[in-house]
Amino acid sequence: MADTTDKVESGVNKVIKNNPFDAEENRKTVWTKAEKLITKGKPEGALLALREVDASGSHPTTLRLAGDATYKIAQRTGSKSEYRKAASLLRDSVKMNPKDKNSNTSYNNVLNEMQDKGISESAIPRLMNDGTPTVAGIFAFVASFIILLAGLGVIAQPKAVSVGDVVMELTWTDTEGAFHEGTIWIQLYEEATPMHAESFRANTDAGRYDSTIFHRIVDGFMIQGGDFENRDGTGGHAGKYFGYCASTGFSESTECENQMTDWVVPAEFGETHNPGVIAAARSSSDNSAGSQFYLVDSTGAYSLDDQYTAFGFAYKGLIDGEETTGVEVIDQISQVGCGASEATCTDSNKLSTYPVTVVSAQIAGSGSDEPWYQFW
Repeated sequence: MADTTDKVESGVNKVIKNNPFDAEENRKTVWTKAEKLITKGKPEGALLALREVDASGSHPTTLRLAGDATYKIAQRTGSKSEYRKAASLLRDSVKMNPKDKNSNTSYNNVLNEMQDKGISESAIPRLMNDGTPTVAGIFAFVASFIILLAGLGVIAQPKAVSVGDVVMELTWTDTEGAFHEGTIWIQLYEEATPMHAESFRANTDAGRYDSTIFHRIVDGFMIQGGDFENRDGTGGHAGKYFGYCASTGFSESTECENQMTDWVVPAEFGETHNPGVIAAARSSSDNSAGSQFYLVDSTGAYSLDDQYTAFGFAYKGLIDGEETTGVEVIDQISQVGCGASEATCTDSNKLSTYPVTVVSAQIAGSGSDEPWYQFW
């Protein structure tokens, strides 16, 4: 196995070691390699090769190919964040070389597909475009000025969205058949539950929660989701390796370091299950948390304290465009009804009558203006 790995990596390494990074011939060799990998359906390998030869993304061809590779990943995963990354890379490529027909074509293809899927080019409206304020930017500047004036008379300190918070877009249908769209903002407990926060953020950043469902809904208790593998409460894994494996009885082990589907998060008990809390679902062992999570409704779930890890709090929400609390969004979703009758809503793992979907989950502050090599 080691010999095979060495042979696979030797092609790129040889190019890099023999000549400096800025050699045009080196870049062309890797560009050709990357194009072949993309054509063969291996976009991750293409990104690896591109990063090795042009880590700063200083050439438009590098950016175009990185954009094409990311586009392939977006089409495969359906991740909104990957579509936005692809658009960002291709936009930068076009800026650097506006006459490149390939870059322009790829960029237009991505934008057209994003439009068809209802995906905006940026998770947050762009305020500036090449130094010129956009319509959203002008509105933001005026609004900021008004808020500043108002702040001279009234001092208010609401919870602001912080970099690293998770923003989750949701859709559901209520018991009367009405369709709803909602958003919740989740602050993670970095100091109290660092491993759970890191795992949740890693799965979010990878787009694994996009298009998943809440598979268990219990009114007056909680809503549970996060199974991106089986969508029924039987799958999912940690977003990072913390030294614990499911296959070894959820104990410390090095056996699964290279087997992501076996990763679990050890317990970090201590935080209270207040209304609005997000906590990690687990199986029999304290150290068996994977990707699944549950959101506690306004009733609270204090009986679960010191048995399950509460690792964050939904502090803000939107329902059909109207600002509200995160708890109110959870409460409304918890009432959609499940199973064949309302009585079954107290049973475990009952699918809701109507799908409750996580349309997308993104990390606040991970906008599409970062260099491609930083967010890949």
